[in-house]
Amino acid sequence: MKPTCLITALLLMSFNFAFADSNHLPLKTGMTATPNASSTDVSDESIASEDHDEFKRSHFTADQIIEFSKQFEKALSEKGALVAIVARMDEPESKRPEGMRYTEVAFAVHSLITTSGGEKIPGYAIYALQQEEKRKDTSRLIQEFPVDFFSNAAVLEAGIIIPTPKLQQRLLNVINSPTYSTLHDPHFSLIANPYTLGSQNDAEHTLDVICAALYRTSNIKRIKANEIAYFKAQPVKINLIRLKLDSLFSSEMSSSDQPGSPETATFETIASFLQKFNKGSEVLHFIPQGK
Repeated sequence: MKPTCLITALLLMSFNFAFADSNHLPLKTGMTATPNASSTDVSDESIASEDHDEFKRSHFTADQIIEFSKQFEKALSEKGALVAIVARMDEPESKRPEGMRYTEVAFAVHSLITTSGGEKIPGYAIYALQQEEKRKDTSRLIQEFPVDFFSNAAVLEAGIIIPTPKLQQRLLNVINSPTYSTLHDPHFSLIANPYTLGSQNDAEHTLDVICAALYRTSNIKRIKANEIAYFKAQPVKINLIRLKLDSLFSSEMSSSDQPGSPETATFETIASFLQKFNKGSEVLHFIPQGK
């Protein structure tokens, strides 16, 4: 599912409803994934469904997405990543806003994946925030797999942030706790302000989870205080009058949490934040690898 956007110059993001436990998030397939904090090997087998509906709407063939997803997982495995922040492009370069290369942000968690046949294989599960298709001003938390995550990509490229091992372990603890879903606000806005409450997008939720791990707190007020103090958001270059008008006609384009000039969290601003406050974190731009 790909959310609509009235202004192609704004980033497309996805979001999600709160659940009591992140291990019981709704799945796109009949497979389940259990976070695995041991060896980061991955399976050579694809976990893509043969009748995957998302492939039918993709710019790429199923084989291209499956191959890219395998290479993506292998790259994470070779880095020994238990948890990584990952992003994809839902818009071609000509339509992406300045300073916003990627449009969808999520966590990739090394997991033991139980297939529909009961086999357990190592791989990565994507903990993502998905905008609701029918109610575009709401969102829910889901768990999917790389082939799902990249099925809507306009460009087969991935942004990857690999935190330090210590922060990865803290992130794993948060993702496995009720805090992961407690930090989710189902009121969705494409340009949610990361410093305020009232609406949220996928990048803001990702940032909130990172700050919960960094500062060892589940208190949203403390998290926001730290984000105001240390995180630098991305300005959204849009006329304020136009934004107000768009918010009247589009439920997903809310300006209610923007007290001044609009700004939002992005993959790029999260990467800058972690490189400054999690020394040793690594940022990668992953493209398809030739055979």
